[in-house]
Amino acid sequence: MNPQQLAEAYLSALARADLPAMLGLFSDRALVHSPLYGPTPAGDFFPALFSDTAESRLTLRGVTQGTTAEGIPLLCIWFRFDWRLRGGTRSPFDVVDVLELDDSDRIAALRIVYDTVSVRPAFERETGRASWRGDPADGS
Repeated sequence: MNPQQLAEAYLSALARADLPAMLGLFSDRALVHSPLYGPTPAGDFFPALFSDTAESRLTLRGVTQGTTAEGIPLLCIWFRFDWRLRGGTRSPFDVVDVLELDDSDRIAALRIVYDTVSVRPAFERETGRASWRGDPADGS
């Protein structure tokens, strides 16, 4: 799968809340680093996200590729996430998902990057759970 195809498959699975399709893109030990959910195995993160979501409309803005300082392949997907939480609250935001790829072009790590200033209170109110507030210095 080329980078554009991977980005499209990822966004399609995310928009449809298609858990089997989404997890098929990830390696078995993949970790998701989310500003709201914290560092979580992909197999736990996506069921939680999909459960907390009533609707998501995604608008692709761009796809870039490169490598980490250590030479690990990266794919960055920039998109608009028009998110409606399970209780009906709309919490739209622009986001960049940074995908670290393994040797078979599966996602080994996902780092989700966006400003949570307006999303965090809505998430906590809607879910009744505290969001993750890790140490920004740790890179998670």
